[in-house]
Amino acid sequence: MKIVMQAIIGSIIIHIAYFVTVFLVGYIKTSLYKPNIQSEWDNLNTLQNEVAFGMTVSPVFIILTLVGVAVICGIIIYFYKKLFFH
Repeated sequence: MKIVMQAIIGSIIIHIAYFVTVFLVGYIKTSLYKPNIQSEWDNLNTLQNEVAFGMTVSPVFIILTLVGVAVICGIIIYFYKKLFFH
């Protein structure tokens, strides 16, 4: 049971680190973006009239990734303990 809890905690930590990293990269790209209006003014193909922010992810997908990463973490922890702590 201890390995299962460690695997779940490891999966949650990995997912939090992933989402924080994606958020920070998006924030940094947004804050450093400087459009080149002079060169884009003549090219009408690049002008858009709609903007979309983010994307939609199914909650089932997030649960499946949490379980999948927990299984992988559990396998890694099991073999790590078996190899180094007979």
